[in-house]
Amino acid sequence: MVQLNTGFTLFLSLLVEAVPFLLIGVAFSSLLMFFVDERALIGVLPKNAFLGALSGSLIGLAFPVCECGNVPVARRLLVQGAPTAVSIGFLLAAPVINPVVFWATWVAFRGQPEVVFLRVGFTLIIATLVGWVFSRQPDIGPFLQDSVARSRFRDFNRESGEVKPSAPSALLQGGTFIQGAGDMGAALRIDTPMAQRLVANPALEKTFSQKLTLAAENMVRELRELGAVLILGSAIAATVQVAAPRELILGLGQGMVSSIVAMMVLAAVVSICSTVDSFFALSFASTFTTGSLLAFLIFGPMIDLKNIGLLLTVFKGRAVFYLFALAALMSFACALFVNLFIG
Repeated sequence: MVQLNTGFTLFLSLLVEAVPFLLIGVAFSSLLMFFVDERALIGVLPKNAFLGALSGSLIGLAFPVCECGNVPVARRLLVQGAPTAVSIGFLLAAPVINPVVFWATWVAFRGQPEVVFLRVGFTLIIATLVGWVFSRQPDIGPFLQDSVARSRFRDFNRESGEVKPSAPSALLQGGTFIQGAGDMGAALRIDTPMAQRLVANPALEKTFSQKLTLAAENMVRELRELGAVLILGSAIAATVQVAAPRELILGLGQGMVSSIVAMMVLAAVVSICSTVDSFFALSFASTFTTGSLLAFLIFGPMIDLKNIGLLLTVFKGRAVFYLFALAALMSFACALFVNLFIG
């Protein structure tokens, strides 16, 4: 009974601390989805692959979305012709390098500020390097799902911000957002201004009140999905703390390597939102190494089980595997460096 009460108390404390940040993150994500056109950024992106990856990693400061919202945004960036380095950098870094997550991490680890800055710094380094590696592929098309590859603007002029005529997009065929448009819809080509706007974000054509309604509906939908994940993650954290043998936790948590591997596996399995994952990690702070906590906070937002399904709607399996492997190896290396040299 004592263990049950302790576990329930820990579960509620995690939930109460995390819910406000989940609400803020969902609100930002929904408002940006329906009020911002990502195309405005493409015309001013650096041409250099490394700088492009770095700038893509920093876009999260303006688009504070968690790992549940970064995939649709990255997909729109790819479709609009953004460089591969930019899209990959944003995909990996946005869930961490944004004001909401920075604030949440600071609140959770206010007694360990180094965790906050190391999380942001290592995430920026990993996302930039992985984005730069992917930019070495001359044509990203073979790595993309067919529907995304067909929709990608091959002739995007990044200096003028204009799109040259290209082939019709499957996104603009029947059964999409222009369904019922008749002959005009069937004949619509991707080089028309209307098509360019629709591919980027069809909601931008709606009135302000309609956008607010869509944003509110999206907030409710995301809260249902992410709230369930948060509750499950909090329950798992509380259960592990009170049910697992203390010797096992201490044995895994204090090992230089075992603690990192354990927390990376936990991050992938639990798949908790980056807006609130710092509170989950905090519950292990007394038993696990600093490097392993960072591994959880860095790797989880980049690759987790729930996110793999979303990634597979944009990339083919081998591309997702490369993303997973590169992110895992670099996260492990950063965490091991912290354990060995920082403590």
